Amino acid sequence: MICSITPQQEMPSKILVHKTQLGNAIKANNMNIKQKTSIFLVSVLASVVLFSANFQAVELIFDDHQYSFQLLRTMGYSSTGGADIAECLRTAYRIEESNNESWHREWTDTAERLEKAADKFLAGGHEQSAKEVYFRCSNYYRAAGFFLVSDPEDPRILETYRKSQDCFQKGAIFSKHPIKTVKIPFEGTTLPGYLLLADDTETKRPLIIIHSGFDGTAEELYFEIGAIAVERGYNCLLFEGPGQGLVIRDQKIPFRPNWESVVTPIVDFALEMPQVDPDRIGLIGISFGGYFAPRAAAYEHRLKVCVANGGIYDFYENMIRKFPPDTEKIVVDHDASLQFDKETVEIMKQNVDIEFFFANGMYTFGTKSPSELIRMLRPYNMRDVAKKIQCTMLVVDSEGDQDLPGQAAELYEALECPKEFMLFTEQEGAEEHCQMGAVMISGERILNWLDDNLREK
Repeated sequence: MICSITPQQEMPSKILVHKTQLGNAIKANNMNIKQKTSIFLVSVLASVVLFSANFQAVELIFDDHQYSFQLLRTMGYSSTGGADIAECLRTAYRIEESNNESWHREWTDTAERLEKAADKFLAGGHEQSAKEVYFRCSNYYRAAGFFLVSDPEDPRILETYRKSQDCFQKGAIFSKHPIKTVKIPFEGTTLPGYLLLADDTETKRPLIIIHSGFDGTAEELYFEIGAIAVERGYNCLLFEGPGQGLVIRDQKIPFRPNWESVVTPIVDFALEMPQVDPDRIGLIGISFGGYFAPRAAAYEHRLKVCVANGGIYDFYENMIRKFPPDTEKIVVDHDASLQFDKETVEIMKQNVDIEFFFANGMYTFGTKSPSELIRMLRPYNMRDVAKKIQCTMLVVDSEGDQDLPGQAAELYEALECPKEFMLFTEQEGAEEHCQMGAVMISGERILNWLDDNLREK
């Protein structure tokens, strides 16, 4: 997922005072870039508050928007076997507001307790129960590690991910639909993934290749859409690419804008499998993957369809709009960028949303500073690329998406290929970013579209 960069609704009085000072200062004609940077701290807090003022996000247990959203995300997989609602609520009630260590500790405690229960179930021959609990453990360990990137050297980042991965694979052994761990050849190394099969035959079926975005994992993709897809007779290939999952945590390979260099080897790998119909291959990118998937589709023409959930036209512009005026100038000026970085670190201490965006961004893009991260985002856009897409596109948007407002519509308008726009609404209960908390509603509509456009008529 992509961080919302949305602070709590109420600002302390001293921030309001600084906001007034900011307005007067910006009017001054003789203010140079470095002077403007010196008030960046209060400026960015003011701007993100104004950005979110007209939208009422789902509030779940926490006042902190990011905590609330991540709880919704974790608990939302209950319908596909990745969570139990009471377990999530009880865990959340133990967590201290905006305390990342508390968040990690309580989710870890829940996951460890359940993992012991799953081990006992398995030892007693209760394989179905063991599978169910291992799957929930996988999701809870994923949640436990979510905010650890604040310290990129924290060994728990990899340790917690490994626990999530191990539990998923323990449960996968007993899945009704076969789940096979795969390693996909890629630039002298491999990319991790899972092949989900509708059955254990070698019947050729349509294949959906699926990847996440800014902070998702391959295991999470199973609960998000994979489990729903195989029930409908699709084979799925879930994978993690540069900047994602194990690839960034263990292999230290960061994000790259030319995602076709990632997807083309994936398609090559898929075409070697006997269960794949080469004429019915689709690609789904979720969250930041809403940029990556269309980018890949522009150059990889063996894809029949592509789904961007949610669609991204210009990721850099989407982010820069949320920052104060002159940020673009500040981050390319040496002295000003140093001040920018210093004050952004102070902001990160005050706001979980902003902390996670910069911390995870620097971690997954391989940058050393907030200003370098912002500069790194420039090439992540579809401006000269969208018109090259030839396959049928589905561009997905969510009515209350604070992360990517307006981006899906901009991508849709730029496309010249066969295309369709799909909006999820508040009335449906699916208005959050990537329809978090409504995976059944999301999966039903998206997979219906795939039925109409990827299956044989």
